[in-house]
Amino acid sequence: LYAKLSKCEFWLDEVKFLGHVISAEGIVVDPAKVESVLQWERPRTVTDIQSFVGLAGYYRRFIEGFSKIVAPLTQLTRKEQPFIWIDACERSFDELKRRLTTSHVLVLPDSSEPFDVYCDASHQGLGCVLMQNKKVVAYASRQLKNHERNYPTHDLELAAVVACLTCQKAKVEHQKLSGLMQQIEIPEWKWDSITMDFIVGLHRSARNSDAI
Repeated sequence: LYAKLSKCEFWLDEVKFLGHVISAEGIVVDPAKVESVLQWERPRTVTDIQSFVGLAGYYRRFIEGFSKIVAPLTQLTRKEQPFIWIDACERSFDELKRRLTTSHVLVLPDSSEPFDVYCDASHQGLGCVLMQNKKVVAYASRQLKNHERNYPTHDLELAAVVACLTCQKAKVEHQKLSGLMQQIEIPEWKWDSITMDFIVGLHRSARNSDAI
């Protein structure tokens, strides 16, 4: 591996990398990408929606509740689904643009410090936020699978915990390009056989007096 000195830069306050700007303060969305989002016209075809959702999804860790917000748009991309742009789609499109252009700085994780994971579940999806020293490291969320829509409340909440704590593994270079990251195959309801150093608690708030 060789480096050409004339193409190298040293002692930079920040650096652009894969659509992000990284500095000592943390990670933010590249302003050039923000400008692209602001100028994005309303999708008129399934392909348009897929392009916009693809860009927004790349920055989903900056957006709290991403899966819930994007649901009306992804609904239009399903097979045999007529393309009818309704008010819910317009609100979803506008809200994603607003969230992407006003996203917060994500702090860089420090492996020497403890992490806090807050998770929640509803019949609209599962979500969590990874924090450290009361600052956001990343957001994560996903829509419910078909069988999860019938879960009782306590199973749904547990599904959120499992989804948030499921580890990721990198795919090696020669494997098929089905994704750079893929979830490890762990049966969701066999976590009682896995030993982990987690401290689980209920965050105090005025709305969780009846929480399980």
